[in-house]
Amino acid sequence: MTTLVAGPNVIGPAEFSGRVARIAGGLDRVGIGDGDVVALMLKNDPVFVEAMVATRKTGAYYCPINWHFKADEVSYILRDSGAKLLVIHAEFLPQIEGAIPVGMPVLVVTSSNDTLPDGMTAWHKWIEEQPAYAGPERRPRGFMPYTSGTTGRSKGVRREPAAAEIVPRILELNRRSYGIEQGMKTLVVAPMYHAAPNVVALLAAISDSTIVIEPRFDAERVLSLIEQHALDHIYLVPTLMVRLLRLPESVRRQYDLSSMRFVACTGSSCPPAVKSEMIKWWGPVIHEQYAASELGPITFITSLEAVQKPGSAGKPMEGALLKILDANDNEVPCGTVGTIYARQTLFPDFTYNNNDAARRAIERHGLISVGDMGYVDADGYLFVSDRASDMVISGGVNIYPAEIEHVLIGMPGVEDCAVFGIPDAEYGEALMAAVQMCEGHVADSDAVKMFLAKRIAGYKVPRHIEFHASLPREETGKIFKRKLKDPHWANAGRRI
Repeated sequence: MTTLVAGPNVIGPAEFSGRVARIAGGLDRVGIGDGDVVALMLKNDPVFVEAMVATRKTGAYYCPINWHFKADEVSYILRDSGAKLLVIHAEFLPQIEGAIPVGMPVLVVTSSNDTLPDGMTAWHKWIEEQPAYAGPERRPRGFMPYTSGTTGRSKGVRREPAAAEIVPRILELNRRSYGIEQGMKTLVVAPMYHAAPNVVALLAAISDSTIVIEPRFDAERVLSLIEQHALDHIYLVPTLMVRLLRLPESVRRQYDLSSMRFVACTGSSCPPAVKSEMIKWWGPVIHEQYAASELGPITFITSLEAVQKPGSAGKPMEGALLKILDANDNEVPCGTVGTIYARQTLFPDFTYNNNDAARRAIERHGLISVGDMGYVDADGYLFVSDRASDMVISGGVNIYPAEIEHVLIGMPGVEDCAVFGIPDAEYGEALMAAVQMCEGHVADSDAVKMFLAKRIAGYKVPRHIEFHASLPREETGKIFKRKLKDPHWANAGRRI
């Protein structure tokens, strides 16, 4: 049975099951049912997991909202998704003032007895008044994520529920790709408004597992929690791995990590050097997949394979179709970079909510592209080069910023980085590196260039370096390159 652990608080199986039943009963009472949408603007908190599982029970979608968003962004998602109810932590209400549609019921998660605005109800009081769900068994819809919106507004990915006979195969696919097993003990440290950690938390909850929930990532605390709870599973993005690797060796040696069996990684390509160092430290437990909200799980690679194929995202999984196409939609030879098109045939088809034209625009030959470029080698392994929109053409040469970023992130003191193209009168585009340094670390442009020049070809070393206290991020957590690029292209008279 599912157990939630948040700091010193533990929600045991019976309590979890009872709370989910009452939440589902309450949603049913206010008319939430098949195909409806419940919006969740929540921190990493047991409430998030309970609300997701309860919403599925009613046959509705749940739509997580990035809690960094302000009024305009939240207003758009609430209206575009057609949400019939919002669950929100009280601390986020001031930043979205005026965003909530008139008449929308709002349940507020608060630890105080503060007076709430009209039309809003305290979550804990509301639950106490609800009967357990007694309605019909419904086909769960689950997650309706809004994509990163690198071009225009973000788009909601909406799927119909899978046919009953396919569900076991989908669960097995997810079990393999995310390492989900019955009774596992997982640590959730990445924000659950992101797609992958959200899916991991949900799958763990419906697999009767123990879920340790942290409100934010702290590298040493992660090690401490693994040892304390003998955790065997965690989801990490490459940036979090880098932060773990930057812990002093003396700190790393203090903790017993031998219980860890599966580290799931997706979202962005993991730099080979980072993965190699993690495997040396944690053992062959690092597993990476190529996936997207629109695509589902496409490829998968184990630690042992990654040692043989550094930089690869793996081979296609069951149900996955994968092709690399050129600009004329023709399949390219092995080893040739093109646009990645794929589909997970076990998953039901999807549409972008209220924007099916955008959905049709990214399909070729029955396959979907989210704009990534890459190639497949002679052994069938996929290598992701970059986003098509991020590729830089400088002096007629194609340059993939991700390759440079994978090297730069290894520079001591670099917290995160982004490389992109800016206007250049001679070459058309020149490379710019935006760098965020770790707290207490300082570097200058020459130091960055010197570090890179020793490791990559000279034409790949950015001519320009800018330093940022904090790099802008999309709702997926990825660096929002468009916000970095736009100021440089604003007066260029052209846009690439």
